[in-house]
Amino acid sequence: MNTPDNLKYTNEHEWVRMEEDGSITIGITDFAQSELGELVYVEVDTVGEEVAKDEVFGTVEAVKTTSDLFMPVSGEVLEFNEKIDESEGDEPGLLNSDPYGDGWIVKIRPTVESELEGLLSAEDYKAMIA
Repeated sequence: MNTPDNLKYTNEHEWVRMEEDGSITIGITDFAQSELGELVYVEVDTVGEEVAKDEVFGTVEAVKTTSDLFMPVSGEVLEFNEKIDESEGDEPGLLNSDPYGDGWIVKIRPTVESELEGLLSAEDYKAMIA
């Protein structure tokens, strides 16, 4: 299972990458995509909105199930990855094939920086899913 050390993680299987411009990129982990199976649809209708930590910011739909996406830290949703957006690139399979690269889901501007401290390290996340 691929769990990059440079990312932070949540108990709900999202990953978080801090960007140089202060924004945060969020996606689902390799473990999550493998458990869900083939992803066929991703919906995020919160662009431009402020979403609180642990609130639902979107959903992913696999062949047999739909799963909510939970915001790891409070913030304003700046961008939804157009490559996986149905109205743009429509490639939700990128979450399966490249979950930490082209398969990212949203970029946010965090509003409560201290919430970043509560995220899991790669080591802690690996122990959780073991």
